[in-house]
Amino acid sequence: MSPAVSRDAAIMRPAHPNEFDRKRIERALKTRKRYRYVRPSVAPVADGYRIESPCCSRNIDPEGGIVDVALLIYDPDASTWKLFRKDHGRKAWELHSTSERMVALVDALNADPERKFWQ
Repeated sequence: MSPAVSRDAAIMRPAHPNEFDRKRIERALKTRKRYRYVRPSVAPVADGYRIESPCCSRNIDPEGGIVDVALLIYDPDASTWKLFRKDHGRKAWELHSTSERMVALVDALNADPERKFWQ
């Protein structure tokens, strides 16, 4: 296979989700400030990752089931990451912030001073 063909194949392949970044997000979530006693999971979705967790506060799910926490989506056209929070009342994702660096958004998710994510 010529270098031109392999380069084209790399361009066609989506960069996200991938196992390396999924694990990186999982490790980073261990440093979060809220609900440290639950184990969130990171699931691959088109162009990114969905973070979900058991609802220990019972604010969203009185039964303590798994709830959506955040959505990280990579926009290849803008070369930016987008962080979404779940509006559980409307059952819709809302854009929270954007950054060129995924780690900056994961840091915001972990800090969450206004409890927008970890409800």
